[in-house]
Amino acid sequence: MKKKSFTFFLVFILLIALSGCGIDEVNGETKGYIGISMPTKSSERWVNDGENMKRLFEELGYKTDLQYAEDVIENQTAQIENMITKGVDVLVIAPIDDRSGMTSVLERANKAGIKVISYDRLIQHSEYVDYYATFDNFKVGVLQGTYIEEKLGLKEKDGPFNIEIFAGSPDDNNAYFFFDGAMSVLEPYIKSGKLVVRSNQTKFNQGATLRWDGALAQSRMDNLLSAYYSSERVDAVLSPYDGISIGVISSLKGIGYGSAEKPMPVITGQDAELASIKSIINKQQTQTVFKDTRELAKKAVEMADSLLNGKEAEVNDTETYHNGKKIVPAYLLNPVSVDITNYESVLVDSGYYTKEQLGQ
Repeated sequence: MKKKSFTFFLVFILLIALSGCGIDEVNGETKGYIGISMPTKSSERWVNDGENMKRLFEELGYKTDLQYAEDVIENQTAQIENMITKGVDVLVIAPIDDRSGMTSVLERANKAGIKVISYDRLIQHSEYVDYYATFDNFKVGVLQGTYIEEKLGLKEKDGPFNIEIFAGSPDDNNAYFFFDGAMSVLEPYIKSGKLVVRSNQTKFNQGATLRWDGALAQSRMDNLLSAYYSSERVDAVLSPYDGISIGVISSLKGIGYGSAEKPMPVITGQDAELASIKSIINKQQTQTVFKDTRELAKKAVEMADSLLNGKEAEVNDTETYHNGKKIVPAYLLNPVSVDITNYESVLVDSGYYTKEQLGQ
């Protein structure tokens, strides 16, 4: 009797020990091991993306390895190689540089039977990218261009209005989609003369901002203002990203913009970063494009979970994203334009930010 009681006691303790594990772990197997490679912690959106995926994967019972490369390409490659060595089953990668030469490391992943999901940014020049989770990046640009169109009243007013154009990082494939989307709206007005780019810098490479660096954007805006706007007013600035917008605003404030006598121009942005939402509330930045990274993280997790359960992942685009080797099947989420009129309903009511975070 004592022996049976002791045996029962051991089984009971074992069950308690395993109670926090997934069912697969109780059966002596792990559900899966996920490597998550994010580019940097310097942008809050990448921190949120990584943490959201880690949480969602672990809620499903997966083991995770989350790494940030701090915008050093060699770090990211080494971290991914280390994940492969550790035996991950799926890699979710947001590349620092879509031309960073991941070909060899992804070939190694493929030989090890590891599936690859490109996250937000498309990995270029590799046939071993299985899926792509992102937002409708062309639409992001359309939203920015349309906002400028509406706020300046370009359909109704004769103009001319002065605008300067910034573009994203040339090593990020998404930057070209943002630019093309915005210019699809703005270029007809530039050709007609309603919009005037006094610098004549209307090409992507002329406005490109390496690594989306706000300091570089500020320096370029300083030069533009000095060279072309000693007596002219800037009416709008196309900015593809909030960090660039903040740099542009700093430059404009340096010569008196942001006062009652000299209000800020229309300034777009992207990512709804906290500093930029506060800036919108304070009537400096005008608009941003919100991409709910909680939903993007959820979609990437769903893709990985499908792959590890022998299923095809859900996609809604099988034509747009060619990485130089193949068309990568993708799922595109919808972005949302945000300004002073709707930031509360879009961001606060959805729980993305609290009023306390916004200083309210």
